[in-house]
Amino acid sequence: MERLRSRRIHIQFDASETLAPQDERLRLKPSENVTEEQEPFMGVKVRRRASFRRDYKGDYLDVPSQPYLMKILEKQGDNQVVFADRVLKFTGSGKMRRRILLITDFAIYIVDPETGSLKRRIALAAVEKLCLSELNDNFFAIIIPSEYDCLMASTRKTEIVTMLVEVTKSTSEYELEVAFSNRFEYNTSSVLVKEVQFEEVEEGVKTRIVRK
Repeated sequence: MERLRSRRIHIQFDASETLAPQDERLRLKPSENVTEEQEPFMGVKVRRRASFRRDYKGDYLDVPSQPYLMKILEKQGDNQVVFADRVLKFTGSGKMRRRILLITDFAIYIVDPETGSLKRRIALAAVEKLCLSELNDNFFAIIIPSEYDCLMASTRKTEIVTMLVEVTKSTSEYELEVAFSNRFEYNTSSVLVKEVQFEEVEEGVKTRIVRK
């Protein structure tokens, strides 16, 4: 993972959560450029200077050449991949896990890259909204009221959010809500709620994840 030279993203957890030493300070490079037409939240978010002119690629993993990913999709009756990339997912205990994120016309897939196993499938129809901060971090939460929510981080967050909004709109009359706040809650399980807090500091963006 490349280190960001000028700005850093700091992640802090409450006292009940721990990270491995190498994960105590996560540095993520800025997301790449996007066009105004492609970004559904243009004008609302405080965005990086370099995030205005870029064409989306979508599939960064060349899914058709990955038999284990194709097998997962085919088993679910899916074949139209609009986005595929590696992301960081936060577990209920606060640990970070490397995962593969796949987005199709009908669902979100979270795959373990080490074992090649499907960890979770989320129907797009079950997603209520996406939560993001107003700062230039890489975090986003997928809110699923009928299940439990999902907090992830990606250097291509803007593209992920755009794809989810566009795909949901194209396959239904429902327009996915994108909510912005420097504090938002998400349910890590049916009984545990956490809050993600963002603060702009001199070095970049400071992020804390605390239990409610």
